[in-house]
Amino acid sequence: MKVVITGGAGFIGANLAASLQGHDVVRDVHVVDDLSTGSLANLTGLKVTFHQGSILEPELLDRAFEGADAVVHLAALPSVPRSVEAPLASHHANATGTLEVLEAARRAGNIHVVAASSSSVYGANRELPKREDMRTAPLSPYAVSKLATEAYLVAYGNCYGLPVLPFRFFNVFGPGQPADHAYAAVIPRFVDAALAGRPLSVQGDGEQTRDFTDIDSVCAVLTDAVLRRVVSDIPVNLAFGSRTSLNALIALLADVLGHAVEVEHTSPRPGDVRDSQADGSRLRALFPAAEPVELRDGLARTVAWFRSRLG
Repeated sequence: MKVVITGGAGFIGANLAASLQGHDVVRDVHVVDDLSTGSLANLTGLKVTFHQGSILEPELLDRAFEGADAVVHLAALPSVPRSVEAPLASHHANATGTLEVLEAARRAGNIHVVAASSSSVYGANRELPKREDMRTAPLSPYAVSKLATEAYLVAYGNCYGLPVLPFRFFNVFGPGQPADHAYAAVIPRFVDAALAGRPLSVQGDGEQTRDFTDIDSVCAVLTDAVLRRVVSDIPVNLAFGSRTSLNALIALLADVLGHAVEVEHTSPRPGDVRDSQADGSRLRALFPAAEPVELRDGLARTVAWFRSRLG
């Protein structure tokens, strides 16, 4: 089996490449990445064929997709604030980029496409937990572009018979997630600041909630989806239904570290969703063997990884 990972030099993509290589049936893993947010260092020690370039380049995609059985489409410009600052860039990478990937998948013989959407598509819809059949109400250009991503997958499945599986990711975290850029996710930002003795910066009152999902759980589901060729005509939440406030997360981090941490509050961030929690019913129906990693365990592994980097 040959599997292509777009955005495969990123945090999730590199972890997925490692997960796939743990299965003998996967003979070949190809990575497409322009290194705008990913890094070759993430692929150190992995046996992958690397294609450097953008998913907006059809010829590059055709070379990478030739003979492939499946593509996991993770390439994107992530981050809500980044999209607020540069909405056109977000649209081109996430919406148009997905369209190019789907067209390349068709040209390659209608190969299986698994793709990452985002819980941000629920946006202003405050009902909890988030069910896949709920009204979407995106609050940021990033969320709009991710809604386009999943909508294109569903449309291509309907119009062209393309085997597709759109996932809605919820706040994925774990070892290897970078903290050294302006758009870093909250857990690596918090861990990095705490280990450096800096205050943890919280936008708003800290009572906003998230369904944090460990990278190992995510990669196990993605790998299973590829190996069993799972398809779905509607998006699937890739999270297990937890709900943790940032204040509770900070308390848990302090417990893992064994000491208190300093916190500073700033203004709420434009485009941010107040609360997020997945209904995991459809995920469990399609992936009955999937198991969540406890937040404290995942946080402890993440802290250990950051400490190893400091050492």
